[in-house]
Amino acid sequence: MANYSVKKYTSKDKLLWQTFLRNAKNVTFLFHRDFMEYHSDRFEDHSLLIFKNEKVVGLLPANISEKTLFSHQGLTYGGLLLNEKVKFQEVAAIFKNVLQWLDENKIEKLQLKVIPSIYNSIPSDEMDYLLFLVGARLLRVDLLSVIEKQHPLKIASNRLEGVKKAQKNNLRIEESNDFEPFWNTILAPNLALRHNALPVHSVGEITELASNFPKNILQFNVYKNDEIVGGANIFETENVAHVQYISANEDKQQLGTLDFLFEYLINKRFKEKRYFDFGTSNENQGKNINEGLLYWKECFGARSISQSFYEVKTADYKKLEAIFI
Repeated sequence: MANYSVKKYTSKDKLLWQTFLRNAKNVTFLFHRDFMEYHSDRFEDHSLLIFKNEKVVGLLPANISEKTLFSHQGLTYGGLLLNEKVKFQEVAAIFKNVLQWLDENKIEKLQLKVIPSIYNSIPSDEMDYLLFLVGARLLRVDLLSVIEKQHPLKIASNRLEGVKKAQKNNLRIEESNDFEPFWNTILAPNLALRHNALPVHSVGEITELASNFPKNILQFNVYKNDEIVGGANIFETENVAHVQYISANEDKQQLGTLDFLFEYLINKRFKEKRYFDFGTSNENQGKNINEGLLYWKECFGARSISQSFYEVKTADYKKLEAIFI
């Protein structure tokens, strides 16, 4: 009979963690320890390793606050990370043992933000069913605007008009590993003006992360003459080019800045990528949508997929004891 156990991650487990990621079916570079730990000062890490007969069979990137464990709040998505060979019965056992371990350690709730299916290398929706079985409470749903490159839709004529404007204005696009011009001239001022907010990553943090993941964190800037007028930051994974940040100066409509940039990113730079993910247009914890932003994304042929956020009472692990008949 299989013997499962759960262990809280420590720095001594880094090699075990990184080794498991190599053959996982629902992993991106966001789950590498060198990415997760850049914001260790903001979150109390409480990641878990799950063992079966002393072999790692699952990971849970997580942080803790009081009596709730969160699939890591510093990451865009999370949940159980699983080996590509794992079958459903074992996933059920892994999840049950995680909940039971949390319950025994007086951690009353687990909050999960499910990994959108486009990021999985092979089917990996076991958790959706298991969350149903334990009666998980749905906290939030976000909409992601995604282009599937195998079935592309035509870019709307108004976006192509923007591209023509940019060409008439002699705009040019540069891919760069210097994040300072975009962050300090465009992104941070715009966020401060419109939302009284700062970027999630400081320019120092994104620069350090990009030095660790140069193939995954990419910066594209748009210039008119020698002046930066807009740009986008892309997180690239195996299947997906994801827009992490996007911003332009006040002349973006007249110049066609962002239409020009995204037509290039979608149809040229990331032409071979399976999905192009614009991210969400949600505000107010998913309850509202920025209509203009969503319209702009859909004009490029993006359509909606959902990302769900759940809360589980850890004591409900008992509901997983009699699944199979």
